[in-house]
Amino acid sequence: MTTSRDPLQLIGTTIADKYLVESVVGEGGFAVVYKAMHLVWKRPVAIKAFRALGDFSEERRGQLIDAFIQEGALLGELSERSAAIVQARDVGTITTPDGRWMPYMVLEWLEGATLDAVLEKEQKGGARLRDAEQAMTLLEPVAEALALAHDKGIAHRDVKPANVFVLGDARRSGVGIKLLDFGIAKVVQDAQKMAGSFNQTGGNITSFTPAYGAPEQFSRSYGATGPWTDVYALALIFSEIVSGRAAIDGASLPELAYATCDKTRRPTPRTLGAAVSDEVEAVLARALAVNPGERFASAGELWRALRGAVRPSVSTRTSLTPSSASARLPASMPHPIRPMGTLETMDPAMTSKRAPKSATGAILGVAGVALVAALGVGGFVLTRRPPRLAVPVAAPSASTAPTGPASSSSAVATPDRPAVCPAGMIRIPGGRFFMGSDERDALDLERPAHQVTLRSYCMDELEVNVESYKKCSDQGECKRARDNEWEGITDKERKAFDPLCNGRDPDGKAKHPINCVDWDMATKYCAWQKKRLPTEAEWEFSARGPDGRKFPWGDEAPTAAHLNACGKECVAWNKAHGMVAQAMYDADDGFATTAPVGSFAPGKSRYGVQDVVGNVWEWTSDWHAPYTVDSSVEPKGPDKGEDRVIRGGGWNGSEAAWVRPTFRYHDVPTKRSHGVGFRCAAD
Repeated sequence: MTTSRDPLQLIGTTIADKYLVESVVGEGGFAVVYKAMHLVWKRPVAIKAFRALGDFSEERRGQLIDAFIQEGALLGELSERSAAIVQARDVGTITTPDGRWMPYMVLEWLEGATLDAVLEKEQKGGARLRDAEQAMTLLEPVAEALALAHDKGIAHRDVKPANVFVLGDARRSGVGIKLLDFGIAKVVQDAQKMAGSFNQTGGNITSFTPAYGAPEQFSRSYGATGPWTDVYALALIFSEIVSGRAAIDGASLPELAYATCDKTRRPTPRTLGAAVSDEVEAVLARALAVNPGERFASAGELWRALRGAVRPSVSTRTSLTPSSASARLPASMPHPIRPMGTLETMDPAMTSKRAPKSATGAILGVAGVALVAALGVGGFVLTRRPPRLAVPVAAPSASTAPTGPASSSSAVATPDRPAVCPAGMIRIPGGRFFMGSDERDALDLERPAHQVTLRSYCMDELEVNVESYKKCSDQGECKRARDNEWEGITDKERKAFDPLCNGRDPDGKAKHPINCVDWDMATKYCAWQKKRLPTEAEWEFSARGPDGRKFPWGDEAPTAAHLNACGKECVAWNKAHGMVAQAMYDADDGFATTAPVGSFAPGKSRYGVQDVVGNVWEWTSDWHAPYTVDSSVEPKGPDKGEDRVIRGGGWNGSEAAWVRPTFRYHDVPTKRSHGVGFRCAAD
C-alpha cells in the first residue's frame, strides 16, 4: 500500500538512470521502500534505501558496500536455487536531495502481503486457526529456503512473520511464499561493528527483531548465533500460527529478553493453548530450547523431525494413474544419436542454434549481486504486533483445507511417502511444473510444454559411480560394464571408445560415473539398492524445478564451471583420436572425458542434484513417445515401445541445447555406450 509521505524526497527522481521512483510503499526506522519503474524493461521494481546505514564517513562507506557485495556473493546461488527467496536485481548508492548518502537495493516487485499482516487480517475476520498440518504447509517454503542456506553455513538471523511474504490467498493450496531480508542482519551487524549502534528516532534499532529473537541474540553468554537461531524463530512462528497468540510477552526490550530466556516457560504450542500431538509438542520444545546446543542444528533437521511428527507414514499407498499413459509411438523414429564421442554426426533434424555466451555483469550492475532484502521495512525497530485472539480449531472445511498437490516451490511430504531419503539421495518436493518447452528454439522432441503433477520422491544426488557399481558386480548381482555395444559398431569405434568404459579402471576411475551399461543393467543395479530408475518426468523436475529455467542452475548459458561438456580439452581429445568435435564453451573444464561425480558444484540443480546435465547421459525408466498437450499426474510413459528415454547430455556435447533439462532423446535399451550412465530414484 502506497503512502503520500516521502521521507527521502525521492519520488519523481531517477536512480542510476533507469529507475523512476513513483511512490513509497513502506517505511521503518531502518529503511524506506519505494515502488519504481524500470525505464528499460517497463516493469515495476522495489527499491529499498537503507537510511540507517547512511551515517558513515567516506572512508567507512567502501567497507559497508563491500559487506553488501560479500553477502550477496554468498547468497547468489541460494536465490537461484530457491523460488522462496526474493530476488535482488541491483545494488548501489544514492545521495538524496538533502545530501544524505546511503546504499540501496533493487528487488523484484511482489504483489501480496507479509505474513504478519495476513494473520492480523484473518484474526480480525474471525478465520479459524490452522492446525499443525496446515501451519506446516504454509511455512514449508520458508523452511526450504532456510535449509538451503544452512547447508552452506549461512544464517538469516531475522526470521519473523514480517519477513515472510505471501503471494495471494494464504488459505489456498500452493500459495507462493517468499522469504525476505536474507543477509541484511549480517550487514547490520558488520555496520554496527564499524560505526557503533545506530541512534535513530522511532525505536531501538537492532540487527534482529526482539519479539522473534533467540536467547543468544539477547546475550552472547548463551553462545554464538547461527542456523540454530533461525530454527528458534521458525519454531516460534509455527507456535503462533497454531495458537493465534503472540509467543513472547513484553512491552520493552528487557521484558522480551527475560521472557525469551525463561527456562520455566517455553513458547511451545501447548503453552500457548494450542492442541497438538505429543510428537509435535516434543519437536517444538526442542527447537525452542534456551540452550542453542539442545536445538536442531538446522532448519532441515527441524523440518524433517516436524514432518515425522505431523505426517507419520502409513502402510497404505494411494495409486495415481497417469492420464497420458496411452500415448502411442510414432510410425517412424528419427535416427538415434550416439551420445558422447561416436564417429557419427547427429541427425540434421536434431541440430539447433548454439546458446549465446553470457557475459559477466559488473559487480553493481543489474543482477550482479543476488543479496536478498525485504520489501518489509519495520524489522529492525523494536515493535510489537498486537496479540491475536485464539479462535477455536475446527475440522478443515472444503474452503480451508489444503487440496491438490503441494506448492512446487516448497518441500511438502505426503503421508504415503517418507520425509527422509536414504543417504546419498535428495528429497525432491512434490508439485506441478510444465514439462517440455514451447520456446522458439525448442526441438520437436521437447514440444509441447504440458503440465505435470508429481508427488515427492528421492533422487540420487550423484550419478552412480564405478566404485558403487563394482560392489554390485562383485556380488554377482550386476553384470560387469567394460565394453561398448550398439548395432553396427565397428572395430575402429571399439578401439577408440572401449578404453573409455570406466569400469575397466576401477581404481583410477572409482569416482567417475559408471558407463557402458544398458538399460537392464541400470535397472538391476537400482533394484539391488532397493531403488529404481527415475521416470522421465522425475528426472526433468529434479533438474529443472517448477520455475521454467533453461538450465539446472538458471538461465545463464553453460560454462566450464557449470558442467563437464565439450571444451578445449574435449576438442583436443577428439583431434588426437582422428575425430572432429565442436566446443560448447571456449574454455577447459579440466576433464578430457568423464569427470569424477560431483565435480561441478555451480551446476547443481535448485534441489542440489549434481551432474544432472553433462558428464554422461542418463537412462530413465520410460519408453519413448511424443508428448501430448494433456496434463498428467505421475506420468510413466507408454506401456511398451522400442526405445527408452535418455536425458542430460554428456562430456563431449557441443550444443547448449543438449544440456537443457527439457532436451530428451531415446535409444534402444540394449545399447551400451561410453556416453551413457544413470542415477537412481526412490519413493
